[in-house]
Amino acid sequence: MSLPTGDKTADNLRTGILIILLGVLLFAGVDTLNKILGQTLTIVQILWVRFLIFVPIAMALAYRRQGGIVWRTQRPVLQGVRAVLLVVEMGFFVAALKYLPLADVQAIAASAPLMVIALSVPFLGEQVGWRRWSAVGVGFVGVLIIVRPGFESMGMGTILALIGTALWAIYQIMLRIVGRYDPAPTTALWTAVIGLAMTSVFVPFQWNQPDMAGWVMLVAIALLGAAGHTVFMKAFTLAPASALQPFTYTQLVLVTFFGYIVFDDLPDQWTVAGASLIVCAGLYSIYRARIRAAGSA
Repeated sequence: MSLPTGDKTADNLRTGILIILLGVLLFAGVDTLNKILGQTLTIVQILWVRFLIFVPIAMALAYRRQGGIVWRTQRPVLQGVRAVLLVVEMGFFVAALKYLPLADVQAIAASAPLMVIALSVPFLGEQVGWRRWSAVGVGFVGVLIIVRPGFESMGMGTILALIGTALWAIYQIMLRIVGRYDPAPTTALWTAVIGLAMTSVFVPFQWNQPDMAGWVMLVAIALLGAAGHTVFMKAFTLAPASALQPFTYTQLVLVTFFGYIVFDDLPDQWTVAGASLIVCAGLYSIYRARIRAAGSA
């Protein structure tokens, strides 16, 4: 993609792309550490430490010199349900990583943007043309290639990843809705506080004492995750989502690399074929969305 030099918009786009790639790298690191820790520690304690560290970071992001911490929301019920859904979704993905290679989980998760397109019609009232519906269909075929049903051969990890992906798509729809009423820092603060409250209820009963290396990785997950979310927020203030979204698919490449280096896992040919269909369908749907936004379709 050729961009004119010296143009402010072009500079912002370049910076946004670099920042989004950094965010993708951070989240790939989170997934890798989640898989390592998920073998010995419980899901609840992994999430608890993550939210424990995220709360003060979210409070700092939501702080304003005049008015203090911006925690008031116009849609408290929606914010609460959205935050609970995110915690549950995160739990499903951490659980899926116990059973599946990193690349397999990420390949299934890559279908979430296509699910969002399908859900945006009934829940957001958006118009989706036949071309993007076709892309959704192709992406669904890609998912079927990866999971290879029927259910007698579908493992627990695949089921967990599919449920997590569906919840992630629903969460993104709810995030778009709540974004109409509340600023992003308020949403982040509600996420952190509710996540910490939920996991705190269960963590006394779901605690395996980590060793020093475990503590280091737990803190690293929390810091990398918080940094990743902050980086994503910054990227989307610099460049349009439609321009940045294609670069998020690089996470599939990164987790495949990390999976091979750390766990000696490589995706089989079916996962590669299915993931390729999903990514191509996702990129095409983004392309069509950009054309529609430009008023050409």
